[in-house]
Amino acid sequence: MSLSLGAIVLNVPDIHGSAPFWSEALGYDARPDNPAFLGPRNGAGTRLHLDETDRTHLDLWVDRSTSTLEAEVDRLIALGAQRVEWKYPPDADFVVLAAPDGTLFCIIE
Repeated sequence: MSLSLGAIVLNVPDIHGSAPFWSEALGYDARPDNPAFLGPRNGAGTRLHLDETDRTHLDLWVDRSTSTLEAEVDRLIALGAQRVEWKYPPDADFVVLAAPDGTLFCIIE
């Protein structure tokens, strides 16, 4: 498979107040350059991204050794997903899609 569950983006009211709980609960450490990004202490596995403004959603990461962002977007659209209108930054490395049930998620390269 060319996609993996890279991160769960969790909407929280306060990153600095929430990070200690989630770090201890999951046995994760915050990245030194960004305390909102928590990851397994052994480095392997799905990360947790704490966010005060974005809704809770999945970030699916493209395995660039076997596929591309556009190929995966096309594959998911063929499965019933739809592109979502989004205000993308100029250097966006992601596409926002909606699953057939309307659930939003991101594909990230």
